[in-house]
Amino acid sequence: MVSLEKEQLSSEALEAARICANKYISKFTGKDGFHMRVRVHPWHVLRINKMLSCAGADRLQTGMRGAFGKPTGTVARVDINQILFSIRTKEAAIPHAIEAFRRAKYKFPGRQKIQVSLKWGFTKFSKEEYLKYKAEDRFLPDGANIKLIKPKGPLAKLGA
Repeated sequence: MVSLEKEQLSSEALEAARICANKYISKFTGKDGFHMRVRVHPWHVLRINKMLSCAGADRLQTGMRGAFGKPTGTVARVDINQILFSIRTKEAAIPHAIEAFRRAKYKFPGRQKIQVSLKWGFTKFSKEEYLKYKAEDRFLPDGANIKLIKPKGPLAKLGA
């Protein structure tokens, strides 16, 4: 899911969208049939300078002097075309992933777009490149990702 506007997304909205998408996709693919990532994080702290609105309030407060405010919540600052959520799943479950993100879009203000990537999972390789390198046995596992073994280094390591 990609944002189409420059905006601030609250931590509550991000969590509500994550839960919504997670519930829908796990109902159809099972909890082991997908891997979802939240790609934005709410680091920015929102603050509020509370003002009194009662009789005699002008004697109790100082207006804009020392108006730093108290923290009220956190938000993620999002740019145009920034990725909000990513999900990797099998080819058969792609329509369910699209529907899960469509439902999660309603938790956010502004406009979002759902894109189906041409990459293999969360890697930087296209599907054709991935299958070619896998057949050549040029990948090293690296957690949820992979590393490509480049044709450099000692000849003994390259199998020459």
